[in-house]
Amino acid sequence: MSRAPALAPGRRFSGCLSLPRFSPLLAGILFTLAAGCTFAVQDSIGKYLTSLVPLIQVLWGRYVFQTLIMGTVLSATRGTAFLKTTHPVLQILRGLCLLAATSLMYAALTHVPLADATAVIFFAPILVTVLSVVFLKETIGIHRIGAIVAGFVGMLVILRPGLASIEPALFLVVIAAGFNACYFLLTRRLSGREDSASTMFNTSAPGAILLTLFVIPLWQTPSTEALVLMIAIGCTGSLAHFFLVRGFSHAPASLLSPFLYIQVLAASVLTVVVFGDPLRATTAIGAAILVASGLYIWWRENR
Repeated sequence: MSRAPALAPGRRFSGCLSLPRFSPLLAGILFTLAAGCTFAVQDSIGKYLTSLVPLIQVLWGRYVFQTLIMGTVLSATRGTAFLKTTHPVLQILRGLCLLAATSLMYAALTHVPLADATAVIFFAPILVTVLSVVFLKETIGIHRIGAIVAGFVGMLVILRPGLASIEPALFLVVIAAGFNACYFLLTRRLSGREDSASTMFNTSAPGAILLTLFVIPLWQTPSTEALVLMIAIGCTGSLAHFFLVRGFSHAPASLLSPFLYIQVLAASVLTVVVFGDPLRATTAIGAAILVASGLYIWWRENR
């Protein structure tokens, strides 16, 4: 996402104050951590909104307002170039994969704690490795196979199959993780082939168009609170992507991606503080296994 030029590190303003000096890597890490936390806040708004308006309006608010904000910023800084794409089919397919993942995630959030759903959705990076072998014909060794198995075990710990308290809605998040993995693979496919501004805009634009068509006959006038939150969920999405792109402009994505796991921790805090849901031991243990598996796969890929 384009943004206003930032002051150079150390540049002075107001005569006496100066911005702190950060190395590019540290700046990238801080922006990535901010992105992960903002994504968690966005999901918490979505979870609360589902109690105020129908699910389709929650999704509509997230996608339409995010698209409007991104379109406004990009048009002010890039003109109309971001509206052009050389891979329209891949862009639309990528956007629809994210829409499917988001829809399933928010549908599940009406029944399960935010921490549980967020932990399961982070099975997606492990699925990316599996799908890369199946569709991209990449080869992996015994170490990454072991990490994939461990990640699957971590997900099972969260789902707690065979126990009386298992929540069926969590399986919606498992399917969402699959769509999220496809979204990541298509993003990788477009990287270097497509203008980044076009890819950023098309992250939400296909979903915004499709949801607008479906929401019109089902529209229910929201309360002032709900409308403000519908705008807020789009704003937090734009802000999270701003942080992410800003972070990746300071350091390679391959170095910064692991820090997005802060979203799992942030979601756990919000689960307890905002929604008053207990953080179960199985969720904490399963999330720890999933995060460790994802980090190990990342480490092996970057050796």
